[in-house]
Amino acid sequence: MRTEFLFLQRDLPPDEEEQFAAYQTMVRAMNGLPIILRTLDIGGDKNVPYLRMPAEGNPFLGVRGIRLCFEREDLFRTQLRAMLRASVEGPVRIMYPMIAAPAELERAKAITEAVRRELDVPPVELGIMIEVPSAVMMADRLAREVSFFSIGTNDLTQYVLAMDRLHPVLAPQADGLHPAVLRMVERTVDAARRAGIWVGACGGVAGDPAGAVLLSGLGVAELSVAIPAVPSVKARLRAIAMADAERTAREALDCADAAEVRALVRQRFADAGGVS
Repeated sequence: MRTEFLFLQRDLPPDEEEQFAAYQTMVRAMNGLPIILRTLDIGGDKNVPYLRMPAEGNPFLGVRGIRLCFEREDLFRTQLRAMLRASVEGPVRIMYPMIAAPAELERAKAITEAVRRELDVPPVELGIMIEVPSAVMMADRLAREVSFFSIGTNDLTQYVLAMDRLHPVLAPQADGLHPAVLRMVERTVDAARRAGIWVGACGGVAGDPAGAVLLSGLGVAELSVAIPAVPSVKARLRAIAMADAERTAREALDCADAAEVRALVRQRFADAGGVS
């Protein structure tokens, strides 16, 4: 669950009580099912004036995600307090965005543990977003320290291909089905399997029926999909055999570009429909 909506379009950040009330409502609505709460992921395309962060030439490579949480540790601690208090109401998992190195994860976990001890509440499962190539390359180390990964396919695609996904000219070329991106997914899943943790994915690739097939074939266990895309993704995955998805995903890794990958998926699942 993204939490940025609590921080946007307002003059001041939400205090602990406001956040706690929001998270408590979410947890109760899950009726005993686990919920993942992602810590503040602002920066890049989500500028917030009251933070008074200096202008950056390329905000996607600047202070965002966990880096902003470290810059504004007061906000980070307040949010963690609210999340951990809400965890008493039901199973909560906390996820850190934009982790690029083990040292960042270690620092985030240390702050979380300090807050947890202050509140004297039980530990919760912790996970990270895999969004940058360095996290993929260090996934074996990172996997030892968390309970799950979530691959953020939008940011991972733009960082792997060095293409701004909001660029008016380059955006159409920033296709998450590029074999380079799929190989990053494969590496991440392999590291997670060795560590005994599960992997989810979100973003454009997860909501694309063709992408959902390939992610599933590569071993991604959960897909976070925008509501309008749920029917088509669900229909696609129900219409194919997992063995076929796995075989197609392996072949996709050897393609030359995203166009070839899409052609492969169309050809392989032509009778199933809904894959583009």
